[in-house]
Amino acid sequence: MFDKLENVEKRYEELNQKISDPEVIANQSEWQKLMKEHADIQELVEKYREYKKISSSIEDLKEMLNDKEMHDLAQMELDENREKLPKIEEELKLLLVPKDPNDDKNVIVEIRGGAGGEESSLFAGDLFRMYSMYAEKKRWKFDVVNLNETELGGIKEVTFIITGKGAYSRLKFESGVHRVQRVPDTESSGRIHTSTATVAVLPEVTDVEIEINQSDLKVDTFRASGAGGQHVNKTESAIRITHIPTGVIVECQTERSQIQNRETAMSMLRAKLYEAELEKQTKEQADTRRSQVGSGDRSEKIRTYNFPQGRITDHRIGLSMYQVDSFLNGDIDEMIDALNAADRAAKLSEEE
Repeated sequence: MFDKLENVEKRYEELNQKISDPEVIANQSEWQKLMKEHADIQELVEKYREYKKISSSIEDLKEMLNDKEMHDLAQMELDENREKLPKIEEELKLLLVPKDPNDDKNVIVEIRGGAGGEESSLFAGDLFRMYSMYAEKKRWKFDVVNLNETELGGIKEVTFIITGKGAYSRLKFESGVHRVQRVPDTESSGRIHTSTATVAVLPEVTDVEIEINQSDLKVDTFRASGAGGQHVNKTESAIRITHIPTGVIVECQTERSQIQNRETAMSMLRAKLYEAELEKQTKEQADTRRSQVGSGDRSEKIRTYNFPQGRITDHRIGLSMYQVDSFLNGDIDEMIDALNAADRAAKLSEEE
């Protein structure tokens, strides 16, 4: 571990020199890439330097124990530092776990009603509200891109963008099938129904990360539907883009301007193509770890919301909580923390 830490510290010093070099600064794309690498390892280097400082202090304090006048004070400081060291070692181990390069990115989230008819659409609406309230608690920006509602107030499908530092790191394990068990409002006999909705969380990517050939695109315009007053019926501002080689289709109809809708749709398309490329790489690397938290595949059943028992259970880590109402009001940090901890533990065990 310490050999690796020494190498990281050396790389950090190299980066310090490079990002101050006028020639590198002149090449903005290269400079930004190096700045990101510098920022990614800064916390680890600072923690390692803290470890080395305390280790050095321990050796000095051991020598001071021979001084009768300083013995008691030295012993007190020595005990304090010895207590700190194991904790810092554990922190270093966690910081050494490779960081997901997408963690700091904004996210594009898609929610669709699944099995269960109208009840699945109502549940999709509940999940949409849950994530919007969570974003509000985090002070993240929340923008709806595409919304297809049912007559009874449910949601067939919705796409929205959450903009905020670390949004992907907090929401990436939400991808998959969410299942609800409850008595629907439409059920007169009081029977419990089981319905599902699917959630897909995609990191927002730049055109530098994924290149799209404009000749591969089929762009259609149409009149927007839904809320928005008379404007939606007057102009063909909505955009539908089809990526011909893959068949991926994206739509955006929430902006007033066709140009804005096109920009948002292109952002969604890049995210989907990026996700497809990541899935392809994962399949090609069959021996790659599939952590305890799961692959994030949208066909994987990840969580059950049981209303009669007031229970939420995440099946990947076996954690149950009993505040279904507050959970659906956006109080999901405890579950997210547990999922991230399980993922780090799985990665850490592999590193060892």
